[in-house]
Amino acid sequence: MSAHQRIAQLARGLALGLGIAAFASHAQTEAFPGKPVRVLIGYTAGGSTDVPFRVLAENASKILGQPVIIENKPGAGGVLPAQIMQSTPADGYTLAQVPLPVFRLPFTTKINWDPVKDLTYVINLAGYSFGLVVPADSPIKTMQDYIAYARANPGKLTYGTPGPLTTLHLTMEQIAMSTGVELSHIPYKGNSESLQAVLGGHVMSVADTPGWAPYVDQGKLRLLSTWGEKRSARYPGVPTLKESGIDFAQNSPFGLAAPKGTDPKVVKVLHDAFKKAMEMPNYRESLARFDMETYYMDGASYQKYAAETMRQEKAVVEKLGLGR
Repeated sequence: MSAHQRIAQLARGLALGLGIAAFASHAQTEAFPGKPVRVLIGYTAGGSTDVPFRVLAENASKILGQPVIIENKPGAGGVLPAQIMQSTPADGYTLAQVPLPVFRLPFTTKINWDPVKDLTYVINLAGYSFGLVVPADSPIKTMQDYIAYARANPGKLTYGTPGPLTTLHLTMEQIAMSTGVELSHIPYKGNSESLQAVLGGHVMSVADTPGWAPYVDQGKLRLLSTWGEKRSARYPGVPTLKESGIDFAQNSPFGLAAPKGTDPKVVKVLHDAFKKAMEMPNYRESLARFDMETYYMDGASYQKYAAETMRQEKAVVEKLGLGR
């Protein structure tokens, strides 16, 4: 065999080898997922996070052809799933819900990972709806009344939230700072506790997601404000914070992330499946039960949002003097 023939044979062998490798890589991606996908969420079963996520998971299961299993990992303000991603294989089979408190974690807790760089952002799904409620028989009937009472009674107006350094806690402290009043924070483990406390007269107000909605509808609680950019579709008669003279809006987006280093092709499969799943009417209906709406961002946009939000959260935590 001549040198020319040997080179040609070597080239053919190399091309074949590369072709097999490319085919194997393609086949591996095509085969994903080959087993159930777990989605870790940072809140308890039956709440405003859990209920829509279970509908989303059912939708995504049909698209992916594998079960999508929701696992509740409550505690620490919803940040545990993102923390767990730091020791999870980057194979696309375990995803984490990423709520807003993840982006303030480096400024409130000593951690050895970066929420922007050490997660692979897949898709943003929706945003929470927030509001402030008082008992129906409270003399406080508007946000203006609320601030006036706080101004006249420094430190005596109590409010409950799902815990310290949550988005609700920080937003209430921003409201207090911007209006020059002093409020008293009472942290609870969740809205089932805080709502019973406000109904029982143990706390004067509660800031939370719409776990309060049934009590507002029953006339047991009064909704003073909602915190979105526009009025709630469910409570169109209730003003936003901005309409009440307080220049804030808070909708606290959340989505899904995978461990750092997850194959971009696997991420695309997951993104495309969850995008279809979130566009189905039953998911939108499940969000509407909690006065929430879909809020789509692709992975690249979501990562940019994460970086910008980290900068904002650092400024807020430092301004309020709540950093570690």
